[in-house]
Amino acid sequence: MGVLVRKNQGNIILTRIARLAFVGFLTAFAASFIDTIWAVYMEEFLGNMAWVGFFSAFLTIIAFFAFFFFVPFIEKRNKSNLYSLSLALYAIVYLVIAINKNPYIFAVLAIVTTILATLKITSFGIIIRDKSRETELSRNEGVMYTLMNVAWVIGPLLAGILSEFLGISFIFIISTIFMILALISFKVSRIQDPNIKKRIDRNMHKNFIEFFRNKNRVLSYIIGGGVPFWWALIYLFIPMFMIEKGLPIQWVGYFLFTIAVPLIVFTYIFAKLAGKIGFKKLFKIGFFILFASVFACFFISGVPTILGFNSVYAILGILVLASIGMAMLESTVEAYFFDLMKAKEELHFYGPYNTNLEVSRLIAYAIPSLILIFLPFKFIFLFFAAVMLSLFFLSFRLKEIIEKRHHNHNRH
Repeated sequence: MGVLVRKNQGNIILTRIARLAFVGFLTAFAASFIDTIWAVYMEEFLGNMAWVGFFSAFLTIIAFFAFFFFVPFIEKRNKSNLYSLSLALYAIVYLVIAINKNPYIFAVLAIVTTILATLKITSFGIIIRDKSRETELSRNEGVMYTLMNVAWVIGPLLAGILSEFLGISFIFIISTIFMILALISFKVSRIQDPNIKKRIDRNMHKNFIEFFRNKNRVLSYIIGGGVPFWWALIYLFIPMFMIEKGLPIQWVGYFLFTIAVPLIVFTYIFAKLAGKIGFKKLFKIGFFILFASVFACFFISGVPTILGFNSVYAILGILVLASIGMAMLESTVEAYFFDLMKAKEELHFYGPYNTNLEVSRLIAYAIPSLILIFLPFKFIFLFFAAVMLSLFFLSFRLKEIIEKRHHNHNRH
């Protein structure tokens, strides 16, 4: 009957993707609460924007090696059990952060959450892939990201308001509750992914090098890194930029609320479109929109007012519109990688591929932090513009894949 529901002996039931999407919604809701206040919360401990960026870069280095070395651990275990474990541990860590006031304990807990993200992201991504037909992967990814983006609309709005009146610690308690609800929902859904690789390739160094010997894999790695690279600007630097410009913390929530609206409206549409017309066109348009938007922010940030209004509001409005470009990319880059791989390669290379999250974040955190030491904030916009323009040109070199045609070809 559809992507989310189907008939079974006359009864209408939720599909596996619908159940997974609901779990993803709950975890995204928890994450949206945390990410709304995370940069401001870290700045309270670390003192300034540059140090927040450097500490975030340090966490990405840890995450990089976690993705790299945890692949054998993930391959030889039940993905569903591993995902459940990550949710349970997340709930515990968030609760401890809520009551902690010691900066050193906070640093340790931040490292723990970074490692847990490795288990959660990798295991959940593999579960989605294993529960999707080859011709439906981009569509299913679109469903997942659309429902998760609903959480990213509601969550920041509530987090901004609640943190202003109840304090930041209360946000971690709410996130703990939603992680517990996600765990319960996942268990109730009875989705299992018991595929266990009995013979594990333990030479991870060789596996990583092998990944980069293929040009198409390298290009998909770089293009995929563009998504977390952009979100580093939106969720780390822009909230601190807003506070620096005198806006109250609830305005951070308002901004992150509106930034997700275009994603909800367009993500599923663009994901389905990618399955029909291919990925390259969407990648080109998406990255160009991001480039043009942040390049405009660079010029506007040098002007105090526009039409009598503080220029910061114009910058925030442009970044919200840029999310239309991100809607073309967020759910499609991973689907492109999976379509590029042969079935036997997917799990083998998924770990190395996922390190693009941390490599891109490392660059997106560290270089802007260095810029802030010597130059005004507006040059961060120029840096991100240069990267998005580079990814736009790189998109022309991608191997085109159209899922329906690709599937038909593999059948013969």
